[in-house]
Amino acid sequence: MATLLTIGEFSRMTHLSVKALRHYHDTGVLEPAAIDPFTGYRSYDAAQLPAAQVIRRLRDLRMPLDSIRTVLRASDIDTRNREIAAHLQRMEQQLEQTRSSVAALRGLLSGPAPRMAVELRSIPEVTALAVEETVTAGDLEGWAPGVIAELSAALAGGFRAAGCFGALFPGDFFELERAAVTVFVPVTGGAPVPSASRVGLTVISGTEAAVAIHDGSADDIDRTYAALGTVVAERAIGINGPIREYYLSGLTDPDEPRRTEVCWPVFRTTSA
Repeated sequence: MATLLTIGEFSRMTHLSVKALRHYHDTGVLEPAAIDPFTGYRSYDAAQLPAAQVIRRLRDLRMPLDSIRTVLRASDIDTRNREIAAHLQRMEQQLEQTRSSVAALRGLLSGPAPRMAVELRSIPEVTALAVEETVTAGDLEGWAPGVIAELSAALAGGFRAAGCFGALFPGDFFELERAAVTVFVPVTGGAPVPSASRVGLTVISGTEAAVAIHDGSADDIDRTYAALGTVVAERAIGINGPIREYYLSGLTDPDEPRRTEVCWPVFRTTSA
């Protein structure tokens, strides 16, 4: 025979607030064993205590309610474990992001960055495999790996890389946090690009640019942008046009140190 508990008793036994229990009911995560048709009072079965304890621990790990619902309703252990493992992986990625952000903040607090070397360079026009899509700043980190994977797959189809991966960021992207971003890789050779693919063969125009190297993750690349932009502003040589990033290392191999070349479009009046 079922042992029914009031919502207050169930709350005390599980350390889940009454408000949380009502929310879990409304979202279908944990439904009461019975609801009084006249008063609307919820009652829980003592057999639901283990499920409530699982919910509490998964919420402590900030697992979304949709994922918790999947775990509780899983018909087999493999499905349940896959959902939990996927969340743990997301947490590890968030932890790495937090560590990187903390390191970037410590770098700011340690004082201004030393003046970096800036080179003026003519960047030639190239033929490239490319993907151009309108992306928001918030979606960029999740969007880019899929694009890199598609470009890499297209390379394997008969093209030969003639340089490192790069990206074009129009000024609107930084001002409005949304713009058409182009990720590309220069190529030689040729092969048909699958019509269903986002990848296309295009020409990336040449430009004159002030160039600086950023060593490290993207979390503090704004410091390199600031230093490079300051040099361009001091010389009054900046022009409209997309800022380019070239990913010299660390883009496809996480074991390599991340090294990015930032190229600011300029109007050169001298050869140096």
